[in-house]
Amino acid sequence: MSIRLIVDTTTQTLCVLDNDTIIANFSISTAKNGTGQLADTGCTPLGKHIIAQKIGGAYPINAVFVGRQFTGEIYDVALGQSHPDRDWILSRILWLKGTEYGHNLCKTADGKSCDTYARYIYIHGTPDSEPMGVPLSHGCVRMRNEDVVWLYEQVDIGTSVEII
Repeated sequence: MSIRLIVDTTTQTLCVLDNDTIIANFSISTAKNGTGQLADTGCTPLGKHIIAQKIGGAYPINAVFVGRQFTGEIYDVALGQSHPDRDWILSRILWLKGTEYGHNLCKTADGKSCDTYARYIYIHGTPDSEPMGVPLSHGCVRMRNEDVVWLYEQVDIGTSVEII
């Protein structure tokens, strides 16, 4: 299999292709602030990326992560209600790294940080109560938990991810 992913910020979908055959298509949520490369903007970065790290495969669905570490918590409605302002990162993390120097890797020509990896941009699970198909994230690509668990099993480190 030669899996690659296309994240479409206009249609709010993530398409999984094996060679050029679509094998899955998911409704997602990208950044509420739109698209953009720069650090501290809350935007989803565009361009060519790879999956640099896979985190969470040993943990159950709805496992809660902070700083890419399992907290020991399993998300449920009561936990969500007790922490209403938390940016939930659940189930699995696919940490992205840009591959286009000066666009989504390292710094721009004027020295501003645009590094997707340094910005901690992931594909990750979110509470199932969060809407999909609507841009609401802080820059990451949010997915339903069952979807991100499935995706995690299909991809490897180095899998191509294009965000358009």
